[in-house]
Amino acid sequence: MPANLPPQYSKAEEEYRRATTTTDRLEKLREMFRLLPKHKGTEKLQSDLKQKISRTKDELEGAKAGAKKSGVSHRVPHEGAGQIVLVGAPNSGKSALLAAVTNAKPEVAPYPFTTRAPYPAIMHWEDVPVQLVDLPPITADFHEPWVTSVIRSADAALLFADLASDDVADATETVLSCLSQAHTELVGTLPFDDEDESLRHIKTLMVANKTDADGALDRLAVIREWFSPRFPVLPISVERREGLDDLRRATYDLLGVLRVYTKVPGKPVDRTKPFTLPCGSTVIDLAREIHRELEQTLKFAKVWGTGVFEGQTVKRDHELHDGDVVEIHV
Repeated sequence: MPANLPPQYSKAEEEYRRATTTTDRLEKLREMFRLLPKHKGTEKLQSDLKQKISRTKDELEGAKAGAKKSGVSHRVPHEGAGQIVLVGAPNSGKSALLAAVTNAKPEVAPYPFTTRAPYPAIMHWEDVPVQLVDLPPITADFHEPWVTSVIRSADAALLFADLASDDVADATETVLSCLSQAHTELVGTLPFDDEDESLRHIKTLMVANKTDADGALDRLAVIREWFSPRFPVLPISVERREGLDDLRRATYDLLGVLRVYTKVPGKPVDRTKPFTLPCGSTVIDLAREIHRELEQTLKFAKVWGTGVFEGQTVKRDHELHDGDVVEIHV
């Protein structure tokens, strides 16, 4: 479904790009959210705007705090195609998963709260880097306040459920409840009719870990009955390395992005580092991603890929697809 953005939105977006202060950027982001039509075709854009608003508010509040520095806070710069946080109760296997699918070496131990600070690492799905961030566990009795802030600024989440625990459903429900109290909702599908700027929805995949544990299949059936209406559920075993390839693909899919390769006229395609753009992006969006000035100088592009013949000349508003090769002409 097309977004059908009004001219006022495009004007506010251009003013946001030109804004030089954090306060002005926040004002324009809020204006864009107010002007954005709320329907199925804009659900991802709504989520992206809320994420930017949340990040900008944190940036502004951090600047105001200045030298006060009361309490602990953490900010994890985004890298790769997107940032996905690992969320869950104690001993659910988040750190073990991070060690299994990245080159990171987080401390992994059979006791709770081994992770005390955010631990980012890069996981690769095919030729795309995806940033995973391991976070301290969440319980009814202990929840690091800064954890919610990191979750709200992420692109998506993996919610871990421990299939070795008889309390897995209750423990997972506690995680969701604690986040909900902080206006943060983990959801399987992004809503498209939400007008509340302060309520942040994070697209989430539930990872049912430890399928190798005694009684795991019975607990998995409970998890699916309880949570599958809200989340897709992916069973894995980090211990036995089962389901990790499926997890890599599902994690990439959570981001809602597409890969685009570029080439210089008369030269081969550069397939070493694709650009990743939100699904629905156009040639002009790619040009802007390559370099800001290209937005103004772009005349046309040639595309090899989906829905076009090889090297077809297209206009600036041509919609791109995953795996397309684009040759920019200025």
